[in-house]
Amino acid sequence: MLRAFLVLGALWAPALAQVLTIPHLRARAYGEGGFRVERVLAEGPRFTRVQFSHLSDGLRVYGFANLPKGKGPFPVVVVLHGYVPPAGYRLLAYTTPYADWLAEEGFLVLHPNYRGHPPSQGEPARGLRHAYAVDVLNLLAEVRKGAFPRADPGRMALLGHSMGGGVAQVVSLVDSRLKGVVLYASMSGDERRNLARILRWSGGERGRELYTLPAEVLEAVSPWAYLGELSVAYSVHHGTQDAQVPAEWSWELCRRLKALEKPVECFAYRAGHLFRGEADLAFRERALAFLRRALRAY
Repeated sequence: MLRAFLVLGALWAPALAQVLTIPHLRARAYGEGGFRVERVLAEGPRFTRVQFSHLSDGLRVYGFANLPKGKGPFPVVVVLHGYVPPAGYRLLAYTTPYADWLAEEGFLVLHPNYRGHPPSQGEPARGLRHAYAVDVLNLLAEVRKGAFPRADPGRMALLGHSMGGGVAQVVSLVDSRLKGVVLYASMSGDERRNLARILRWSGGERGRELYTLPAEVLEAVSPWAYLGELSVAYSVHHGTQDAQVPAEWSWELCRRLKALEKPVECFAYRAGHLFRGEADLAFRERALAFLRRALRAY
């Protein structure tokens, strides 16, 4: 019974969480349609910002896109934001400056909200964030179906901060056609650690899956358990003074990927959870170089 669950994935309801294993996510189809550009948000000299929406698990989820001026096709970077209290979320999040910077450098940038983050429909994830990975995978499928005519669907990468880094790890193990992943102060690929940290942050309100799910299921949802199958290059960045997400989680990921002979580069910064000043400049320079190599964009 448990073996069948691990192979096929299933819906589990403790702590109101939807548990999706990596094999289950790989077995799903993506691209539910319903894509539309809702409105123009801003017009600048180098790019146009638009609000878009599409369907994911039948929910209408939103985001914004920075569309470079010019003929294209342009390589695509999907910027995945970290945890923001969903009730107070706004379409332009704290990661907007990174989306703008990448668009200025000639990338077509997508910034999804995730379900449960206004104006997106649905309930936000409370512990395991794999439902957000489903939203991203559906968005990637829409790009491949031609949602953005000037996007090059053969050249797509992810940049994820904090929670978004954890989501990026899940997505990269499901979508092998991605060309690269930038992890910035990322959560762990071991969901036991993430849930324990979320439980502490939330004062016990979120993350109780840690105590209600069998150990085998927690392993089946953890990207860490599937790194041997990874086919996407990683660029890992973390601040040594990060008080929210332990830097050691990134260093463990780096050691594991190197031991598996996977393509990875790793950088430490004298910085906290969000980089400032010289650390941020160094991060942008290194991330840009990686993305240009991975996407062959110059």
